[in-house]
Amino acid sequence: MTWSEIFGIFTKPLFQLGQTWISLATIMEFIVVVVVVVLLSRMVRHLLRTRVLARTKLDVGQQYAISRIVSYIVLVLGLLIGVETMGVNLSSLTVLAGALGVGIGFGLQNIVSNFVSGLIILAERPISIGDRIEIGTVAGQVREISLRSTTVVTNDNIAIIVPNADFITHSVTNWSYEDPRVRFRIPFGVAYGTDLQNLRRLMLEVAEEHPKALKEPKPELFFVGFGDSALNFELAIWSGEMTISPRRFRSELNYAIERKLRENKIEIPFPQREVTLKSGPNAEQERLNPERKGNPGER
Repeated sequence: MTWSEIFGIFTKPLFQLGQTWISLATIMEFIVVVVVVVLLSRMVRHLLRTRVLARTKLDVGQQYAISRIVSYIVLVLGLLIGVETMGVNLSSLTVLAGALGVGIGFGLQNIVSNFVSGLIILAERPISIGDRIEIGTVAGQVREISLRSTTVVTNDNIAIIVPNADFITHSVTNWSYEDPRVRFRIPFGVAYGTDLQNLRRLMLEVAEEHPKALKEPKPELFFVGFGDSALNFELAIWSGEMTISPRRFRSELNYAIERKLRENKIEIPFPQREVTLKSGPNAEQERLNPERKGNPGER
């Protein structure tokens, strides 16, 4: 096969797109353009984050959002320019684009919804990289925000992929929004008769001794109420650990409270039941005739 025959195969028209005939060479040219544009958009995103935005005072989430949006703009513009350089008149593809839009609206509704939601997340920034969030049963730290989904990593190092549309249509708890400090409330109970002033002093010592408890705002001990078998309290401590290890922080505080109460001989009560067993000649009669129990006038 000669070079002219090979060239003829690659340049032979296959189908018409608008006013332009598409050949095998045109398709290969388009594939090369797509690869180049994708690589260019990734390079722009990387350089923008590491060389430009890293030198600004913007936080990590803002840097990530700006670099993502710019890379998407580069990607779209690059594809449009590539199609124009191939000789395809975009104005002649209006009808085809409309038909594709209808098809996408019906067949790819979820994908388009997640794509648009991803753009909204990057623009409005209700969540950012590094934020600790809770959505439904998922709780963890935001690791990546892509066009279709967001990756959330739990404290057990489990990556959970959440569709972007869920962040727009559902309620999201963002523990890191604006201020990472949150107040932890640790409930516990002590026995009736406990010296409450001494208890308050000991619990504030627990808060002061923990290295990850904030001094400001100050910790507080709340008297919640009178229980059936205990006086109920809540130790409220401010910390920034919600974004890192909230469960570990609560566990450490529970250990410290239990140790402090035990060392100072303060009882932690628990519900108790009293069971009375009767024996004797009248026990069987009372069991068979419970309505006669405690009514001596009928005996």
